Amino acid sequence: MAGFFDELDRINALAEASPGFVWRLQSESGNATDIDVFGDPLEIVNLSVWESVEQLKAFTYRTDHLHLFRQRHDWFEPKTEAHLVMWWIEAGHIPDPDEAVERLDHLREHGPTDKAFTFNSVQPEPADAPQ
Repeated sequence: MAGFFDELDRINALAEASPGFVWRLQSESGNATDIDVFGDPLEIVNLSVWESVEQLKAFTYRTDHLHLFRQRHDWFEPKTEAHLVMWWIEAGHIPDPDEAVERLDHLREHGPTDKAFTFNSVQPEPADAPQ
């Protein structure tokens, strides 16, 4: 895990400087690895808000983040169920970890819907969403 933790501050700073970044969950340590959301110390949470799916995708797959993403199997056990979830929020809303767990559970139970989806199943932004 040392390689993951060695890069965490740099990748978080890269995210914060990326177009479309709005907010990320963090504790006083500056990251979220010490926030226990799942009741399992081997599971960590990564929760962030972006202006668009396209901007999040650009950060994920077209920056130095990709280098770490490709190494994820060196640090994390492969998941057999959904472990990433996205959803639309109203402008100004900051989601909390409980909301994220609820959305992840929804995705696991129902598959992609307008309430919970993934990069491979992006749902249209609600037409009635406040701008």
